[in-house]
Amino acid sequence: MNGAESLVHTLLDAGVDTCFANPGTSEMHFVSALDRIEGMRCVLGLFEGVVTGAADGYYRMADRPAATLLHLGPGLANGLANLHNAKKARSGIVNVVGEHATTHLALDAPLTSDIEGLARPMSHWVHTVRSTDAIANDGREAVAQASGRPGRIATLALPADMAWSTVDTPPPGLGAVREPEPRAVGQDTVIAATRILKDHGSATMLLLGGRAVRARATEWAGRIAAATGCAVMSEFYAERIERGAGRVAIPRLPYAVQGAVEVLSRFEHIVLVNAVEPVAFFGYPDKPGRLSSPQAKFTTLSTHAQDPAEALRMLCEELGAMRVQPVTCTRLVATPQHEEGPLTPASIGTLLATLIPENAIVVDEAVSTGRAFDQTTRDAAPHDWLTNMGGSIGFGLPVAVGAAIAAPDRKVIALEGDGSAMYTLQALWTMARESLDVTVVVFANRSYQILRGEYAQVGAGSPGQRASDMLSLDRPALDWVALAAGHGLPACRVSTLGQFADAMRRSLSSGGPSLIEVIV
Repeated sequence: MNGAESLVHTLLDAGVDTCFANPGTSEMHFVSALDRIEGMRCVLGLFEGVVTGAADGYYRMADRPAATLLHLGPGLANGLANLHNAKKARSGIVNVVGEHATTHLALDAPLTSDIEGLARPMSHWVHTVRSTDAIANDGREAVAQASGRPGRIATLALPADMAWSTVDTPPPGLGAVREPEPRAVGQDTVIAATRILKDHGSATMLLLGGRAVRARATEWAGRIAAATGCAVMSEFYAERIERGAGRVAIPRLPYAVQGAVEVLSRFEHIVLVNAVEPVAFFGYPDKPGRLSSPQAKFTTLSTHAQDPAEALRMLCEELGAMRVQPVTCTRLVATPQHEEGPLTPASIGTLLATLIPENAIVVDEAVSTGRAFDQTTRDAAPHDWLTNMGGSIGFGLPVAVGAAIAAPDRKVIALEGDGSAMYTLQALWTMARESLDVTVVVFANRSYQILRGEYAQVGAGSPGQRASDMLSLDRPALDWVALAAGHGLPACRVSTLGQFADAMRRSLSSGGPSLIEVIV
């Protein structure tokens, strides 16, 4: 057995059975091991940002890490933007990065780089294999790090000579690495939150984040709100919101500074449930960075290392609200009127609410067009909604790939802006090759519309011709039907609400990947 085979056996034994890959020469022995050893699903991405983004989407739906296979420092660097998003989403990922043979490093060949230095800003744990006998332990430690609570990014560099050399001792079969039990929530913390809610109910907000926006937790939050009159909201970005009919509606904080400040201004107390103090996404002239009232007091009920559903259950019990019924969403019934009228963000969102299938996964990178979708899709069939946690664009298509592989029995809808989709459009090819059940909707406004708004928000004045050219996607216009066809996906273009409805129904019933370009 060589080192590469030892590492593959270790990953499989530890419970990692999916590898998103973009390999090169230094990884060929690892590729050979993946070829010979049964059990690992290998998914090729044509760009490393697709690979790392897919691993993020996989973790969000599977709650366990996948591996990536990346080529040396430049390959890792190409994947860093979506590793940034994954880190902010607290997704567990095991990165296996090929390194030059140890004897070759001193020659400073063209692809030589500081892999550990590149990895550290976007990783929680970084290590280079130093001997063949250490490979099994190093591999298992990488999985253990990625499987933490919350999930973590673990990056393991594997020198080529460690991969091809013989291993004297086979890896021990220790079984799957499990996510550790959540840290207990202290009763004193629950009692403190109880007093706040009893004394300041309507002036208090429960702010939810992380796993607190899954249905098991939001039901308890809904009971607490019904019993005390407090408000419940979630952070604007959330890695996986379980929402829709039959579930408690948890509005997201507004993205815009002014809107968020207005919403938060009346709250004297904010109880954080796996959330952090809300701040603006960017700094703006003459606008606050902290969005809450200066007088607001914060209390942390639970952190990401704890179980928010259990924390909220304990709070509900302490309040005597166990039998209080929460207010839940009622499924929107489709009518012909939902398919009539112009294509606007509001009409598109309402139509989507009637078309999202039960148990679907929606990946949202619709940016400017989709800013209002939170409100308009609240009464759709029960579904999961995944958003961009780190703000690095190009997350949506790769995350849809990973989500579809983690949950093959569920339909995936990727809502994309045309500018964002261009960053990782290679993901379309992976969707086609793997026959993934993904409906891609590209909203084509032929510009970086979000940046036009930001240009005004920062007080940069009115854009002239050069600035406008840097904020537009015309001359030539992107042809998403042709781009999809070139990557192996059937596609169509729509310009009316009725056409969009028909195209969505066809795509959702197809059982495979397809793309709809929506001219907005």
